[in-house]
Amino acid sequence: MAKEHKVRLLGTWRSPFVYRVRLALKLNGIEYEYIEVDLKNKCPLLESNPVHKLVPVLIHGNNPVSKSSVILEFIDETWPENPLMPQDHEIAIARFCSKFIDEKVKLTIWAIWPSISLKGKVYT
Repeated sequence: MAKEHKVRLLGTWRSPFVYRVRLALKLNGIEYEYIEVDLKNKCPLLESNPVHKLVPVLIHGNNPVSKSSVILEFIDETWPENPLMPQDHEIAIARFCSKFIDEKVKLTIWAIWPSISLKGKVYT
């Protein structure tokens, strides 16, 4: 039944959290529509994340799910054929690593972001 619903992912190319969700969808073989969002001119679909209006947002049917770690858990529960998270006690280690990336690595990425350039353009 989960596979019958249309899956859409709202994201932006510069978000590592969007890539995390895209990878999870690919690993599970889940077909989805990717919608690139301009965060400076937010589209009405970002109303699907009314609290933050940030990406990623996964829309399964008409039901939005936001925050990459929550989306990964949703994917595991909705499409259990290829679980992303290990079973038993190893799940705690995987959750720790995910939380560490969310809380620590994210700050480092955003701290160095102003100095990143692609093809001669500096993105801020």
